[in-house]
Amino acid sequence: MKLDVDVLRYLSKDDFRVLTSVEMGMRNHEIVPVELIGRIACLKHGGTYKVLKNLLKHKLVHHDSSKYDGFRLTYLGYDFLAIKTLVNRGVFASIGRQIGVGKESDIYEVATEDGTILAMKLHRLGRVSFRAVKAKRDYLQHRSSYNWLYLSRLAALKEFAFMKALEENGFPVPNAVDCNRHCVIMGLVQGYSLVQVKEIQNPDIVFETIIGLVVRLAEVGLIHCDFNEFNIMIDDDEKVTMIDFPQMVSVNHRNAEMYFDRDVECIYKFFRRRFNLDEDENERPTFASMIKPIDSLDKQLAASGFTKKDNEAIEKFIEGEMNEEINSDDEGCLPNDENDANVNNLDSLHLEDEEDNEDTPIEPGTEDPESKEDEEDDEDSPSEADTEDPELLKRLNKQRRHAIKAAQGGTKKAVFSRNSYKDKGHKKSQSSKVLKKQMADW
Repeated sequence: MKLDVDVLRYLSKDDFRVLTSVEMGMRNHEIVPVELIGRIACLKHGGTYKVLKNLLKHKLVHHDSSKYDGFRLTYLGYDFLAIKTLVNRGVFASIGRQIGVGKESDIYEVATEDGTILAMKLHRLGRVSFRAVKAKRDYLQHRSSYNWLYLSRLAALKEFAFMKALEENGFPVPNAVDCNRHCVIMGLVQGYSLVQVKEIQNPDIVFETIIGLVVRLAEVGLIHCDFNEFNIMIDDDEKVTMIDFPQMVSVNHRNAEMYFDRDVECIYKFFRRRFNLDEDENERPTFASMIKPIDSLDKQLAASGFTKKDNEAIEKFIEGEMNEEINSDDEGCLPNDENDANVNNLDSLHLEDEEDNEDTPIEPGTEDPESKEDEEDDEDSPSEADTEDPELLKRLNKQRRHAIKAAQGGTKKAVFSRNSYKDKGHKKSQSSKVLKKQMADW
């Protein structure tokens, strides 16, 4: 999606207030109802509908009326929320040209008030090209629903955390400046991607430097997992800088050895093909020969904002260990301290099934209040039936069970429609009247 920032200067406070309201509503809704957006935004005289119409015209929100009238954020609307917050903080003042595009992100030039050029990376998980990679990585396996905006935020937070920790430990990485939602601001690397370089003066030295970075990362307890010519920058002085960190894992990962060997093989294969460099295979570093790290980067990562809770959440997404219970209200909602000052303590985006927003089904092990009352009524019923004919008593008990089942709605799966709440209330009232009438006859 093209980032057209010209629209940004014409958006009012009410526009950003409604955008933020949609973001808050997406915590529990895939499509946020218009009524809920209006209650959160609290605009006077029904101004929410006018603002939503303007946002829809600029493709900042998407309208969906298949089940009910509602909206959801687009990536462009999420971009504007992140950019607005970073501009208000004074991180940068202007946006320039696009300098890079990948399967999961877009990179733009930004400038501060004093003219310093920085790089802005916008994570865009969910593209068609990245969905293929997602399938290869077992991404979101055993999960029926997901929110790409939420995953993009997790990826940006993880990359910013790793970048800052590696910079503090002397690794050649871009300078981590700031992070908000799915947007990461970093220093601009003056160089070229290694895949674009056709000739270098000292290929042996560059090769040893790159392999040394792989070994150094393992010695501090990390594996890059995507260390190839596309994620290595080199300048005119042949100084190497590594980029792209969302997929990094620990050396204690169950597939750590495979990832380490794959990174090493990618470097060997590229230098052999591009620069005809033949290295001794006996000197190739192996995962078994690595020294186990004494001090890992866990403390630095926690200090930079990526906590253990965040790490567990994104690891579950990557490894496909997320179970169906993630759709509950209490799981997966990470606090977003980076939001606009107009909204405090805004939870991160989290998707739940639409059924959770209407009538919640009764979980096993819990009692339905109506069934409990019906059982009490059965206990308080006259004991005259004990003296009646057993066949009559059997038929009466069978009728009671059918009446109770009808009152509870049976085992039928609820069909949700635009006016489902009205239908459910009507059916419930009718079944209650039938039950009371039958109990009165008995």
